[in-house]
Amino acid sequence: MTKLTRGRELYRGKAKTVYATDDARHLVMHYRDDVSAFDGAKLAQLEKKGETNNRINAFVMGRLAAAGVPTHFVRLENDRESVVRAMKMIPVECVVRNVCAGSMAKRYGVPEGTKLAEPIFEFFYKSDALHDPLCNDDHIRVLGWASAKEIAEMKAITHKVNGVLKPMFAAAGIDLVDYKLEFGHPVDDPDGPLTLGDEFTPDGCRLWDSTTGEKMDKDRFRRDLGSVIDHYREVGRRIGVPL
Repeated sequence: MTKLTRGRELYRGKAKTVYATDDARHLVMHYRDDVSAFDGAKLAQLEKKGETNNRINAFVMGRLAAAGVPTHFVRLENDRESVVRAMKMIPVECVVRNVCAGSMAKRYGVPEGTKLAEPIFEFFYKSDALHDPLCNDDHIRVLGWASAKEIAEMKAITHKVNGVLKPMFAAAGIDLVDYKLEFGHPVDDPDGPLTLGDEFTPDGCRLWDSTTGEKMDKDRFRRDLGSVIDHYREVGRRIGVPL
């Protein structure tokens, strides 16, 4: 692929900014140093966060693509930016839980850290204003967010990702507690296969040291545990990310 020219800002999220390019099929995703929690109620900037997440995401997306998972990731552009395929996203988050933590522990009164007999899959409607409410297949299908076929594909791919990443992190001495994924269709292939979008970084998953149980993800920021980026970079080093 030839060099792309970055154009106007299309979208500014909590931690990333997305830019158009001179090729409508591709966008530039810029990782900022911003970090937020509780739907933006808690905000900060952490040095090296952008470049750390950019490189971790590129590595993980590469591993998933090698395992046959279609992703929107194209290439690393520089320390803070990656080229991705332009996507029309489905407005739901797909969550897999291998260990009970976070909102699941609060909802059901199950002690955090309880290992689950098998992975639990959950859908959430993607809406900051509504605090990303839990939803089910019927909500998604009847309200027109995705088709029955897309729902089945999202579940299948999300579990496939678990089969790739859980042992990868385990080999690095890290428990993959839970994670979220988002899917859509490339704008240049709207009827094509469902494709993994957004990112996979410690911002969107829970990672605990397998021996000590120490948190190595964004819960360090949510819970004021400190050394957030040191732990993100430790995750990267353990799984083989060049940082």
